[in-house]
Amino acid sequence: MLIFNDLRHFLPVVPRFVYKSLKKHPRKFGLTEIVLDNGRRAEGRWREKTENLTHKKITKKHLLRCIKKIGIFNEDNRAGIYQTLHRISCIKNRYGNIVGLTYRIGREFIGIGPIIRDLIESNQSTLLIGRPGIGKTSFIREISRILSNEIMKRVIIVDSANEISGEGCCPHISTGKARRMEVQSINSQHEVMIEAIENHTPEIIIIDEIGTEYESQAAISISQRGIRLIGSAHSSDLFNLAKNPTLCKLVGGIESVTLSDTQAILRKTKKTILERKGCSCFNATIEINKKRTVKVYTSVEQSIDAILEGRVNNSQIRSMKLNGEITISLNYQDE
Repeated sequence: MLIFNDLRHFLPVVPRFVYKSLKKHPRKFGLTEIVLDNGRRAEGRWREKTENLTHKKITKKHLLRCIKKIGIFNEDNRAGIYQTLHRISCIKNRYGNIVGLTYRIGREFIGIGPIIRDLIESNQSTLLIGRPGIGKTSFIREISRILSNEIMKRVIIVDSANEISGEGCCPHISTGKARRMEVQSINSQHEVMIEAIENHTPEIIIIDEIGTEYESQAAISISQRGIRLIGSAHSSDLFNLAKNPTLCKLVGGIESVTLSDTQAILRKTKKTILERKGCSCFNATIEINKKRTVKVYTSVEQSIDAILEGRVNNSQIRSMKLNGEITISLNYQDE
């Protein structure tokens, strides 16, 4: 597995003393975020730790210089660096002035595909879930590259913040031959999702960060039209996703059902139980918890039913070693 992240592009958009400190850091290539807050020292974040990068504090003047070089932030307070996968987000005070910047390091992962190759080559719609910053978007880029370059599918990426395909007119090479539709407003992503199908005849739609009721509904509509979906959502695991009132529709939704006395006795359960309401618009789910380890549910509907009924929920733990060797073990988990 090869990992690429070009830190040179940060030189114009961070204070020079921060960049010099970063350049000398022994673990610079594992960095996930750089944080600049007014009146505080620059901070570097890794997956397992956070530390100060400088002794010198960031001032308002430093931030203003950075903002001038970065350019315009969109309505969800994000900006990108041209022809890179890096993302910059800002924090504003109540007067609308920027008082903090978060630089997210965008990475291109080449070689992570084999761990989920069977799912990529299948015709299954797949949902990637995990906490923010765990690497969902990096997985999505590699999936896009394999689908469009190697399997030769017609792929369209609906890119709400240019985070998948990077900033610029041309999509980043890491996404392969996939076409990219940008979203002008964060409130219109669901409309662009439907537009992609109606106007551009894709075989596969890729969506990052499904997070609203409208986007969930659009994903359901797309799946009902026979289009394959690859998407991601923020959640610690499948069970918590199923309990999320906004996102639970993606996996069929949950409703409360009252059983008769006879049914309750036969099922050996309470009279009021939770059941899956409808069909899931995703066939499989990939939980990303570690850098090279994923948990795979090959049937979302069966897994949700097992969770709700208190049965043993089977999943696969897949890991990739540094030498590329892949191990798969069954995980028998009683939710």
